[in-house]
Amino acid sequence: MIVVTGATGHIGNVLVRELLSRGDAIRVLIPASEDTTPLEGLEVERVEGDILDLDSLLEAFKGADVVFHLAGVVSILPGKWNLLYQVNVVGTRNVVEACLKSGVRRLVYTSSIHALAPPPPGMVIDETLPFDPDMSMGDYDRSKAQATLEVLKAVEQGLDAVIVCPTGVIGPYDFKVSEMGQLFLDFIKGRLKAYIEGAYDFVDVRDVAIGHILACEKGRTGENYILSGERITVVDLLSVLEEITGVRAPRSKMPIGIAQIAAIFTPLYHRLTRTKPLFTKYSIHTLTSESFVNHEKSRRELGYSPRPIRESIVDSIRWFQEHGRL
Repeated sequence: MIVVTGATGHIGNVLVRELLSRGDAIRVLIPASEDTTPLEGLEVERVEGDILDLDSLLEAFKGADVVFHLAGVVSILPGKWNLLYQVNVVGTRNVVEACLKSGVRRLVYTSSIHALAPPPPGMVIDETLPFDPDMSMGDYDRSKAQATLEVLKAVEQGLDAVIVCPTGVIGPYDFKVSEMGQLFLDFIKGRLKAYIEGAYDFVDVRDVAIGHILACEKGRTGENYILSGERITVVDLLSVLEEITGVRAPRSKMPIGIAQIAAIFTPLYHRLTRTKPLFTKYSIHTLTSESFVNHEKSRRELGYSPRPIRESIVDSIRWFQEHGRL
């Protein structure tokens, strides 16, 4: 039996689909108020519970051989520390405790590339970088670094756990519309009027799901594996979107300084419009960090091999079209 937390999320629902295609029996932990649309039509056992409720975890993990822990809060907005700490850190602490008490054979924890300490300028991001909350660039990064350390402490107590760190996830089955999914939608609807220079590494959600399974099957206990894809500049990304959709990409470049000033008002904009902002202080820093990511360890030890980013963008847009989002 395989248990998945966070199964309704972007990575989570794609992981469930991939596991089901392999014939595995899947149990998913579902909070009481959760929208389960991403799991409609999937043959899974649903158990109501919450990662902040240890008793519900113990019930959900009964008889489990493997647990994939993906449940968490992702936020690039300021002022969310209490929520991030409770869900990402305390929730993960509960999950590892429940795994130890329930005799789970292996835990696969979904961390983040942002949980790793920022590298010195010019250095490639790889698994040699530490998980150091004190070096984090934002509250989300800090919460994921602390949560990862909870997993590593449990390894010292005898838990067989492995960690995966995806980069920026894109691709189909984006039911809740991720930040990048929203950017694709805004682009097609002509809402992008300007861009900022920068670059980032994006990876297909289906490759991330496969990477989770490879880590479960082949990963070494206590090790971290980066699941990255392809680095692309903002200009090249917009060019690919223009080519695929026929929508003219914005030609106006916003100076970084202006974008940083605009980002000061992001929390107010978010509260007033209830929409996901394009620019925040965090996202601007990420895009302009000029970081390069190396997944050679995952390729070598797990057999991980991500697809080209263009294929991911095409499939993402096609999925939005087929599901009435455009």
